[in-house]
Amino acid sequence: MITTIARLGLGVVLLIAGIGHFASAEEFLAQVPPWMPAPEAVVAISGVVELLLGLALIATPARWRPIVGWVVAGFFIVIFPGNIWQLLEGRAAFGLDSDAARFVHLLFQPVLVVWAQWATGAWTAMRDRRRRSSEVTV
Repeated sequence: MITTIARLGLGVVLLIAGIGHFASAEEFLAQVPPWMPAPEAVVAISGVVELLLGLALIATPARWRPIVGWVVAGFFIVIFPGNIWQLLEGRAAFGLDSDAARFVHLLFQPVLVVWAQWATGAWTAMRDRRRRSSEVTV
């Protein structure tokens, strides 16, 4: 029950963030490092990805949820350098107008990774798979 609420909640968070990519793109541009080509396209593409991941968290059948959890966790890892860049460059966005606020924001990225894996049963599925494969080889 609690994991279902957590999964649906994360799905809603991703849907809201995905919409935000289009409603206030300038905020998201603050997280795109200068070495990334076509920053506006990066914001739009990542917004579409967040929308798709949010929908997947909400609508994917139970059998496929662990895979969705790993994909969502991977997405959070892939976008992490943008958050680091925002801190290093002192870019204000999303109300993060101090280095302390930007640093605290960084601490939440691992929480999102763990949240995605826990709420989708990704860890449990991996552990069960390892257990089954070790039983077969014994």
